[in-house]
Amino acid sequence: MISKLVIQIVIFVALGSLLFVAAGTLQWPAAWVLIAEMGVGGIALGLWLGRHDPSLLAERLSVHYQAPWDKALVAALMVSLIGSFVLMAFDAVRFHWSQISLSLRVVGAFLVLLSIYFSYLTCRENTFAATAVKIQTERGHRVVSTGPYAYVRHPMYTGFVFFYIGVPLLLGSWYGLAAAMLSLSILGGRVVLEERTLMAELAGYREYVERVRYRLIPGIW
Repeated sequence: MISKLVIQIVIFVALGSLLFVAAGTLQWPAAWVLIAEMGVGGIALGLWLGRHDPSLLAERLSVHYQAPWDKALVAALMVSLIGSFVLMAFDAVRFHWSQISLSLRVVGAFLVLLSIYFSYLTCRENTFAATAVKIQTERGHRVVSTGPYAYVRHPMYTGFVFFYIGVPLLLGSWYGLAAAMLSLSILGGRVVLEERTLMAELAGYREYVERVRYRLIPGIW
């Protein structure tokens, strides 16, 4: 399990390195801030899970089955993320198309931290928060309606919204923020299809949907 966690961290570092390759320089403080936030946050969450919920950590590191539509959407999210990283590097460093104030960059850094915090809240409350959309019958999968789940049905995805908005603000790219809308639309499609699975296969989820009206953002969706 530790080796799989290390591999995921290496993959993240490689993805972060793509920012510098596309920018053509290591002199990009905002990119270093992003890598530090995500690296430290990811390691901290992994260590916390290893101590408090090792079964969830194992589940998140090992995908035994993933529906074809889910594989396709996850792949599309990864491609859009890689593409947006390249676009933001071109925009913010190589060509300086965008000008974003320092205050908005600070807001972006805060939103990235907030996304990590939402991941922690979700994993703390829901031991079934796997990376793949599936019913974990072998682990006694049940509906969770406490903590952040009392307000939105997919709090980890709420964190993803903060991430997709926060990263381009932190890196200083309006074009990256526009590109984030593509990632958010793919994420929204995954939410809808995931809920269809849960309502069809997870006992009590349909009643939970009736109690908690919003998927990601209270009052909006």
